[in-house]
Amino acid sequence: MAEALQKKLKAEVDKFTLMQKDVSKSMSARQKLETQLAENNIVKEELDLLDTTNTVYKLIGPVLVKQDLEEAKATVTKRLEYINGEIQRYESLLKDLEKKSDQHRELLSSLQQEYQKAQGLAVGKV
Repeated sequence: MAEALQKKLKAEVDKFTLMQKDVSKSMSARQKLETQLAENNIVKEELDLLDTTNTVYKLIGPVLVKQDLEEAKATVTKRLEYINGEIQRYESLLKDLEKKSDQHRELLSSLQQEYQKAQGLAVGKV
């Protein structure tokens, strides 16, 4: 019985480890999005300082191409909306993963206790 519990415990620990890796990946992706959000907010602030007499250029490959100021502002605004949406998606994903992780942690704890009891009973029989 203790051997079966040990196998089940090991399988659950492996699942928990994979879950923690997913949490870590999601957190790093969210941090990357936060950085992009900050950069794009700076770009938006800079574009807001400009007027129609200023020239805006967009880097496409190795070439700078002239771009309309309103078009540049619209592009940055859309990019900010997209990044905010992705951040919210990752936040809900992280909440869900944390909830599952907590449930899994409780399961691991109970399995560990059962395994220890089974080991104690096996020692008592010998």
